[in-house]
Amino acid sequence: MSEHAVRRRLGWLPFRRLPEFKLLLALIVLSGGLYAFFALAEEVAEGETRSFDEAIMLALRVPGDPSQPIGPWWMEVMFADITSLGSTTALAIMTLAVVGYLLISRHTASAILVLASVAGGQVLSSLLKNMFQRPRPDLVDHIVQVHSLSFPSGHAMLSAATYLTLGALLARTETVLALRGYILSVAVALTLLIGVSRVYLGVHYPTDVAAGWCAGALWAMACWLIASRLRRTETADV
Repeated sequence: MSEHAVRRRLGWLPFRRLPEFKLLLALIVLSGGLYAFFALAEEVAEGETRSFDEAIMLALRVPGDPSQPIGPWWMEVMFADITSLGSTTALAIMTLAVVGYLLISRHTASAILVLASVAGGQVLSSLLKNMFQRPRPDLVDHIVQVHSLSFPSGHAMLSAATYLTLGALLARTETVLALRGYILSVAVALTLLIGVSRVYLGVHYPTDVAAGWCAGALWAMACWLIASRLRRTETADV
């Protein structure tokens, strides 16, 4: 079935005619995501996830040698490179470059959205780390240097907030459904790879990363929801 035929069929669905359907769906997803995050945080605080975390981390190390990750030598180099894509420096450079472009092209609202999403995500990440106070894993050697607390993973959270926001922003500029899907898939893939790299390098528990993904995606969605409501309000006032 062609894309045009799919769009035409979807146009007959009742919910497509309801202006508040997307808002309702977003609120349901946000509520479910918040519940999942705090349920996971409670399990972590009670120590219920310790055996799971340790089993995954040890499975990624050579048996009997917690200092040596599994796989060929280039996998360690690859994941070290990938993890840098979620660093504060890399995300700040990318964010400033995108914000500068949007301001020059007079897309001020989009520039504010990107800046608020990334900067707000950084603040939220720091607050959550200080709230839960989980130390870094000491079960295996750290392949890269770390200095902050562990839960939730800042790399996972900020990469989700940044790449998902930028992916959604780019997807809005495309009218071809396949291109939208491709852009969003790349954003999701980058987010997942960065999170996996943190566990492989031994600097985060798997549950740290899962919580970071959840919090980052929720933050990105919340920013887009607020922006969409503001745009609708401005349009109605014109």
